[in-house]
Amino acid sequence: MKTTTNHSIVTTSEWLAARKELLAEEKGLTRQMDAVSAKRRALPWVKIEKDYQFDSRRGRVSLAELFAGRSQLVIQHFMLGPGWGEGCPSCSYMADHTDGMLPHLAARDVTMMAISRAPLAEIEAFKKRIGWAFEWVSSNGSDFNHDFRVSFTEKEVESGKVDYNYTRQPFGSTEAPGISVFHQATDGLIYHTYSVYGRGVELMMGTYRILDLTPKGRDEDNLERSMEWVRYHDSYDTGSTKRGCQSKEAKA
Repeated sequence: MKTTTNHSIVTTSEWLAARKELLAEEKGLTRQMDAVSAKRRALPWVKIEKDYQFDSRRGRVSLAELFAGRSQLVIQHFMLGPGWGEGCPSCSYMADHTDGMLPHLAARDVTMMAISRAPLAEIEAFKKRIGWAFEWVSSNGSDFNHDFRVSFTEKEVESGKVDYNYTRQPFGSTEAPGISVFHQATDGLIYHTYSVYGRGVELMMGTYRILDLTPKGRDEDNLERSMEWVRYHDSYDTGSTKRGCQSKEAKA
């Protein structure tokens, strides 16, 4: 029997049989994810040679100081360029999940924060409007964003292709999303251990994990850009036309 949505309607026993069949695949995927995570942790590291400096509420701080006494640092490369006024809605969607994670990450020796190329005053203004508590610093004036391939010059964008997500590809913005991970050894040396870009940043988006459980899923198939439905969390009921600003590449 079909419903008006053309979905199968079955007995409880039939549903249970189908659910157990899917469960076997889900368990296989979980084991595969565990294996990939082990390979991720086994990746070689790169020693950080530059003295990166950032503007923070505490003043000028080094990369080492961002660890806040812990040995592991996770950074959201937040798309907020100089003069933008507002952060990327898709990056904001990511960041909406951060504050609740902080105490749990701290308990596992992890500091998590955001870095953008916009001046600190512009970061602070947007952060206050949205109401986040996590630390967010400015890399303005340093090579940090460019070195980690999340900021590009206008000339690079106009050339038609930039180095993003480990490949040369078209990209329509001077800023891009990403997540980078660093480790500080007991001797004070800092190492870059991992970075992920494109759809890889979905690992921060717990909302997507819940939507994936629902009958309609993410409901993005008919959108020009997968995240164009995303709004700032204070704008869903205000008729805001701001849309997610990820590239079409992220839909693949």
